[in-house]
Amino acid sequence: MIAVLMILWTGITCKADNLSDDYSGKADTLTKALVSQFLNPAKGTFWAVPRDQKDRNSKSRNVYWQQAHAMDALIYSYERIKEKDPNTADKYKRYMGLWYENHANNWYYDKNDPTGFVNDYTDDMCWICLTLLHMSEALNDDKYADTAYKLFNDFIVPRGSTDENGIWALPWKLNYDGRGACTNSPGSLVASKLYLKYNEERHKQTAIDLCNYMFTVMKKYDNDGRVEEPPLSYTQGTFGEACRVLYHITGEEKYLNAAQKVIHFLCSNSRCTDRGLLRNEGQSMDQSIFKAVAVPYIVNFILDESTSKIYRKRFTTFLEKNANTLWSKLKLEDYPRVFCPYYWGDVVDPTEVPSMGAMTSGVSLMENMARLALAQKKNEATGISIPKHKKKKMTGVYTLDGRKVQNTTFLAKGIYVVDNQKVMIRK
Repeated sequence: MIAVLMILWTGITCKADNLSDDYSGKADTLTKALVSQFLNPAKGTFWAVPRDQKDRNSKSRNVYWQQAHAMDALIYSYERIKEKDPNTADKYKRYMGLWYENHANNWYYDKNDPTGFVNDYTDDMCWICLTLLHMSEALNDDKYADTAYKLFNDFIVPRGSTDENGIWALPWKLNYDGRGACTNSPGSLVASKLYLKYNEERHKQTAIDLCNYMFTVMKKYDNDGRVEEPPLSYTQGTFGEACRVLYHITGEEKYLNAAQKVIHFLCSNSRCTDRGLLRNEGQSMDQSIFKAVAVPYIVNFILDESTSKIYRKRFTTFLEKNANTLWSKLKLEDYPRVFCPYYWGDVVDPTEVPSMGAMTSGVSLMENMARLALAQKKNEATGISIPKHKKKKMTGVYTLDGRKVQNTTFLAKGIYVVDNQKVMIRK
């Protein structure tokens, strides 16, 4: 029933560089504002504009991939508050179920789709898969992961093809030859996460193939850390995370080196930043939500002991500046009508209609700063890490993200770390 797969060590957060501020209260404020102003409580999905906007339904009709990242921010909140505020956590859990039942506002219908999440856009489905997997971990419910498994294997991977150079990758859209980081970076990350959960070698190989495709793209830009042109926060962050996870699966240093390079570019290069903050990448629903994708992956790097200490400190200082600047610009006296700007160094223009994308980016920043502060405080890490020069005796049962399982009597199906060994529970 239990098969030992490999030795796995969980990362321990560096005690140095602890954040001085407690971001949990700030995260509560912004997340509750997001729910109050943008979430449809009947469907668990998010409007593109606040609930009091008369044209919200027309503007929100085709908002699909953004639903993944708005819900992802809510999942982070759920994980953080489920013990200290179970009533709010239960409400968020109910929204997750409704989001799933309503297929994340998917506007596309395919009669051959049993999942409800199939869409013309391959990248949209990859983002949905990542959120389904996060939801499955947070709720300890395989229903969501099994849906991601089917969506990826039956509808995403079959779209892949080999180009004239013999390189296999996924297209941006159905019946479209164009490829890019927006699809293949999350595609690689989904495949890695499916490999870690289901232990099927095909997922590992898909993750490697898609990551190797992205290496060929980066060569066009002299491997300076740009994932694609123009460099965007969400593609930088996602490819960095895809490489980070593959490093821990394969042990190959090239993935860790690439991960650190692209995340460093994101946090330091003037193409991605503006006056020390992540830049305003645009005001469309697509562009305004890019930062919501990137921030959690930057935090994962900070919490991963394999990442250079220099980078961990640099990334922490960078995110802290972003979060503190954003907080100083919010009109908190208008709560719950608190909205985040497109650029975190600005005050929201009162003449403009607030954006769910911009709001979600701000919420993601504050929720993940709270996650970072709490993890550092507890001396825990959420990323998978494999230190090469020292081994830590870790007794008990842990999830792959480093959380100790208190009740081990009835373990759900999945992969765990038991007394330093990675094991699979099959039911």
